[in-house]
Amino acid sequence: MKNIWITGASSGIGRALAIKFANEGWQVAASARRESLLKELSNQYTNIQSFPLDVTDSDKCKSVFKDIVEKFENIEICVFGTGIHDPQSEKKFNLEKIKKIMEVNFFGTMNSINSVYDYFIQRKAGQISIISSVAGYRGLPAAGAYCASKSALTSFAESLHFEMKRKNVRVSLISPGFIKTPMTDQNDFPMPMIKSPEFAADQIYNGLIKKSGFEIHFPKVFTFFMKFLRILPSSIYFRFLEKGMKKINY
Repeated sequence: MKNIWITGASSGIGRALAIKFANEGWQVAASARRESLLKELSNQYTNIQSFPLDVTDSDKCKSVFKDIVEKFENIEICVFGTGIHDPQSEKKFNLEKIKKIMEVNFFGTMNSINSVYDYFIQRKAGQISIISSVAGYRGLPAAGAYCASKSALTSFAESLHFEMKRKNVRVSLISPGFIKTPMTDQNDFPMPMIKSPEFAADQIYNGLIKKSGFEIHFPKVFTFFMKFLRILPSSIYFRFLEKGMKKINY
């Protein structure tokens, strides 16, 4: 039986992904801060084991991964998906919130990668997958810190790809569009082509297991549109977004 470690597994995409892999016969190490939600998950699925973790604690990341390896012996895939967003506070410059978002989204993922880096280098096999977002493609209104954190993750994943490929370790980047989660429930604007966490889990599973590309992005119509916006000159991009902001009374 193969084994996977998923962070951010207490809700949203992470939870749906843990269930998807469990239903496909994998042993799942599920991590998140909310221990009670992890316990509920592990009680429902015998092949999901709970490993509570605050990813902002780098030492704890290392000790938790050590526990996971001792429990499962081998880990084939790690999916790092911890993330927070506060669209209300981001409508104004809030230094403390910016620091918090970067600490969790970017440095939390760095702590997670740091905990498995030597393991995969020595093993010379396996996969590290980073959940970013299409919000990392360009700056969006009321999402400066969130976009910056995701952009940093995207760039880091690209750089890590070159390094790990020489060690036969696959690095993949996950870039979802709008997915209905407790985080996106905070948004007060229409979210085009929003999909369920289960849809996201299916797309990610197929990308990790059945395909070998670098980026897993979905839903395709929306993400290709976002990729198109990415290459527009800034003057055109800003005018386009400003028109959209008027329609949603931002």
